[in-house]
Amino acid sequence: MEAKELQNVWKLVKKLRGPEGCPWDKEQNHHSLLPYLIEEVYEVASAVEKGDVEDLKEELGDLLFMVFSYISIAEEKELFRLKEVIDAINHKMIVRHPHVFGDKDLKTSQDVVNHWHKIKDEERKKKKKSIMDNIPCNISALIRAKLVQERASRVGFDWKKAQDAFLKVKEEIKEIEQLLYKSQSREKLQEEIGDLLFAVVNVARLLNIDSEIALRETIEKFIQRFKYIEGKIAEQNKSLHEVTLEEMESLWEESKRI
Repeated sequence: MEAKELQNVWKLVKKLRGPEGCPWDKEQNHHSLLPYLIEEVYEVASAVEKGDVEDLKEELGDLLFMVFSYISIAEEKELFRLKEVIDAINHKMIVRHPHVFGDKDLKTSQDVVNHWHKIKDEERKKKKKSIMDNIPCNISALIRAKLVQERASRVGFDWKKAQDAFLKVKEEIKEIEQLLYKSQSREKLQEEIGDLLFAVVNVARLLNIDSEIALRETIEKFIQRFKYIEGKIAEQNKSLHEVTLEEMESLWEESKRI
């Protein structure tokens, strides 16, 4: 860890928020910066998925700057200081890694994960918190659904296997199908579609498949195939509005073969 370089970033944040700093930066607070923080996290994830090292380096820098900005704002409001943040994470990681910093014998990665969750559950119990507390609200709904299901699973509230969970998916599909042919409210259909998505995430989780990554990959696949359609139509000196659905579907199938 290069302490001098980190100090330079910290000084930069302080300068931007100081009396001689940037008007925009000085106006920001924890709430106003939240959309940018979330965006930076997703940009880091995107760089990892693309395998772009240069992009990852840049995005991690942006994220580090955002973290320091949050801490600087907290210091200004006398909520907590940088040292407290560092001390807290050091203490937490030492406590949660007794197999490294203590005499706990944990041989496998799964042993470590199980013990990690046990410690977190004990911490929640002391604070009289629900096992469902502290699940972020602003993350992707697919990721949040998985986190909720994982926490329920840790106390035994779970399907035994993916095949059992898939029966729930079929049940939810049937309920939606029945509603489509009845005069039902939009709210009821929305509820049932939400149930279906939640059930699909459950199946994916039990198959050790990340539903967020799976959907992101499908979206990218759709985009690439649609771009193929656009390219082929452009070669004909036509616009998308000048071709039929049948022609676009034919090109779609062609893109799949390629």
